[in-house]
Amino acid sequence: MTQETLPVYGVDDATYQAAGGLEGITRIVDRFYDLMDSLPAAKVLRDMHGDDLALSRQKLTYFLSGWMGGPKLFAEHFGPINIPIAHSHLHVDEESKNSWLHCMDLALQQLDYPNDFRNYLMQKLAVPAESIRLMSGLHPGHAATKQIP
Repeated sequence: MTQETLPVYGVDDATYQAAGGLEGITRIVDRFYDLMDSLPAAKVLRDMHGDDLALSRQKLTYFLSGWMGGPKLFAEHFGPINIPIAHSHLHVDEESKNSWLHCMDLALQQLDYPNDFRNYLMQKLAVPAESIRLMSGLHPGHAATKQIP
């Protein structure tokens, strides 16, 4: 009789594997941006992006790959990143931060990820989201219309 060992998210590549590797992360990111593009509640967040979301999709997919313990694709293709500084040109307030988290949570729900994985990931994603909001607060003159390159 063997006991199945549950993954310990955050250890080695357990989070990356639980997401379904690069293919799973790509599905999450695509669903996230589809939701951001269509939900009226995400309009402020959507307005921070240009018309073409292809580069944003690629950058988030590559970032999440490394962040979840998989291949460090963002660094390979774009160099090192500091998430709060990379977003410091934007005006990120509580509403836009929560909108981002909401779209990600909905994407995970709609893709039927297990609740323990979804809860873990949302808890971890809330940390950089709040750091981005705080960094934005250091630059009160930023207009909400500036976009993510």
